[in-house]
Amino acid sequence: MVKPQAAPVLEKVFSRIGKPDPAPFRADPFQSDALQAIQRTDCLVTAPTGAGKTWIAEKAIQSIYEKGGRCWYASPLKALTNSKRVEFGETFGNENVGILTGDAKENSDAPIIVGTTEILRNKLYEAMRGSENLDYDLVILDEAHFLGDKDRGVVWEEIMIYLPTRINMLMLSATIGNSREIAEWLSLLRNKECVVIEDSERPVPLYPLFLHPPEKITPLLNGSRLNDAATSWLEKNKSRRSFRGKLPPFDTIIEIMREFNLLPAIFFLKSRGDCDAAVNLCKLASDRGNNSHFEKDLNGILEHHPYMKNHKQLKSLRYSRVGAHHGGQLPGWKSVVETMMKGEHLDAVFATSTVAAGVNFPARTVVLFNSDQFNGHEFVPLDATAFHQMTGRAGRRGQDKIGFMMAFPGKFMDLLHIRKLYFSRPEKITSRLRSDFSMTLNLLLSHTPEGIRDIFERSFADYQHRKKKGKTTLWEDFSRHFDFLKAEGFVDEENRLTEDGVWTSQLRLDQPLLIAQCLRDDAFPYENEALLAAAIAPFAYDRSYNITISRASLPKRLRKAVDRVYKSAEPLSKRMTAAGFDTAPLPLWTSAAIYSWAIGTEWDHIVQRTKIADGDFAMLISRTADSLNQIASLKDTHPQTASLAATARRAILREPVVFD
Repeated sequence: MVKPQAAPVLEKVFSRIGKPDPAPFRADPFQSDALQAIQRTDCLVTAPTGAGKTWIAEKAIQSIYEKGGRCWYASPLKALTNSKRVEFGETFGNENVGILTGDAKENSDAPIIVGTTEILRNKLYEAMRGSENLDYDLVILDEAHFLGDKDRGVVWEEIMIYLPTRINMLMLSATIGNSREIAEWLSLLRNKECVVIEDSERPVPLYPLFLHPPEKITPLLNGSRLNDAATSWLEKNKSRRSFRGKLPPFDTIIEIMREFNLLPAIFFLKSRGDCDAAVNLCKLASDRGNNSHFEKDLNGILEHHPYMKNHKQLKSLRYSRVGAHHGGQLPGWKSVVETMMKGEHLDAVFATSTVAAGVNFPARTVVLFNSDQFNGHEFVPLDATAFHQMTGRAGRRGQDKIGFMMAFPGKFMDLLHIRKLYFSRPEKITSRLRSDFSMTLNLLLSHTPEGIRDIFERSFADYQHRKKKGKTTLWEDFSRHFDFLKAEGFVDEENRLTEDGVWTSQLRLDQPLLIAQCLRDDAFPYENEALLAAAIAPFAYDRSYNITISRASLPKRLRKAVDRVYKSAEPLSKRMTAAGFDTAPLPLWTSAAIYSWAIGTEWDHIVQRTKIADGDFAMLISRTADSLNQIASLKDTHPQTASLAATARRAILREPVVFD
């Protein structure tokens, strides 16, 4: 291997690498200002990743807690929620912290609750209905930029609209490009000031690098332009790209970075498969497993995740000090990788861009191999928000004086686009509010159609459209849903929910009407929890991934149960399609997989037979459990099915899907 090189100009930059001297904590002005603001009113804080937004949240919670009040900390991800449950438990005592997610419900009467945004939104539905008192004094919305998320932004906006004005709201984000517009809307909506606190200074400075093939590190930029080395590479490679059809030599790249003390690093790759392949390309060194602190910490983690002791990537984690982290991994394995990275035990983590949001394991360097990302449907150019989320992981506060972003040339890397993003602000958030059947049913529990129209007129969607002299289609969309519900007998002639409409409103799911129709027809199995879980699974699946499976290969009683459900749901599904509503297919393989899991078939056997990724199967189980949990709430109207749903949920929520 040729000795790694670095441009002479970097000698001074690299001399800054190191750990800052210990110093007593002193709150930054933005932290103090935010804490003062949230004592009296709403507050929206935007500051770079690692700047100390969590400190604001903890101190705000402490202030409420010491006065005997209650707080709700809402996050978009179950993993982040679990992490905050642990952090707050250490700070305030486990007995004072509860958790509410689709998977977990513990200590729900505690003064401090951490939970997902969907659960908080559901609590607000119950409060508006009058069946539950929202007894909180402060709500914290972490990762508030999810307001602009295509799929889940509607939940965030609903929370902001429905939250009682008496409850102060603290919103935290690293990437919001129009924070003042959002604050102006909230001030009008809630008739109280929303203070904006902005801080743009990174706690650890970021320096952009370029790895010039094969082994020379240079600056990426010269002022606001690409550096000569990067420009020269672009000119020479207009007609070709490096490593065509092959993955880069990750082992070599890690050794180059080790030479210049740039580790640990997060390598952002294009796909899950690339992440897993990268782990396998890293050399196993027998002497890497002799560190007693490493082994002690790893063994301690594995005691909490016993299933992970046989994970196929454990050897690479132990002897190469690298790990892969992406949506295709089991939740337990992702937890192992996160914990070992935060414990400074790993040299590198190979991850997809989704890890940038909501998972806290910063590194000294982030390495970008592509300038696009998958948005769930197709690959599109990275936007500034995603870029800042990713580079926000570079440089560990209290551990690094400087952090680095290194661009690597390759097939999917546009260096000019990366340069543009480096100087760009996060994009402005636009409203994602839209009607669906679950929202429509729940609003009708406590509002007349006229009252719902008023809610839409006070929405962020309407606010943004009025500023542009435009008009939303929210009311028209609601009316379509409302008319269909009336035609199907969920709403009566006086525009109130029928008895069926009331209990269906409790099914806060993607396809509440289809499940409700099956309940109406008594089509779900009522004698066996595995069959019920299998019958629910197709309604819970929201991906395009499909597996061909032979009906004849299914057990007879499973075929009979699934056929009965399909027969019940199909006519309504056709009427929904004819009325212009999207209906997802009901994939048979999901029933087969969930049934096998519910009756005790080994995980590896199911995964190998279906060829589904571990993480995707875990997600299917988790979403099926969420749906069963909703059905289990129908104790008054469907006691037998509700009881069996609770049993079925317990049957499928076990390791490796859930863990200690």
